[in-house]
Amino acid sequence: MRIVELKPSRHGQGRFLAKLEDGDILRLTEEELLRFRLRQGMELDGETLEALRASAKASKAKAAAANIIGSRALSKRELTRRLVKKGSDETDAQAAADWLEDIGAVNDAAYAASLARHYGEKGYGPQRVREELRRRGVDRALWDEALEELPDPAEILDRLIQKKSGGDLRDRKELKRISDGLLRRGFAWGDVKDALRRYTEIEED
Repeated sequence: MRIVELKPSRHGQGRFLAKLEDGDILRLTEEELLRFRLRQGMELDGETLEALRASAKASKAKAAAANIIGSRALSKRELTRRLVKKGSDETDAQAAADWLEDIGAVNDAAYAASLARHYGEKGYGPQRVREELRRRGVDRALWDEALEELPDPAEILDRLIQKKSGGDLRDRKELKRISDGLLRRGFAWGDVKDALRRYTEIEED
């Protein structure tokens, strides 16, 4: 297979386009040009062409991964899923995610801690944070350390009850409305019960 045209890409610095005689276009890095010693008019044997296609495919996954992670933080598993969804195969997607992890662009521990702080600041409890960590593909081994970033549940609950209480909490319907809302936010029933007791004691005083 002959390379009929080889030129820099207008859409990516350090990227090149190699047009083959069958009309296929390979998007390559400068490193691939040097490694395969490519030039316009070069004849590629079957083995070299196969290796070049595989390398170009892996490079494309890396470029896509860098673009994705550059716009927002993701877990390694989330990134892999997005790459597969965008057309990369599982092996290339995993390799691209591994590469970004190796250079520090993907850090699941830091990401998990950031998620915990974010949801804690919004008034959510430990269970909701666990659900988010699971949904976003963070390894379970990182959960406990991330949950240490949460504020004291008692402080959050006291603040939420004061904010959401629109009536007498001695009324069973009002009490249930408040407690159900706090449970949905991911707080344990024991913590919710203690907080409601504290609040009603304050009101009685």
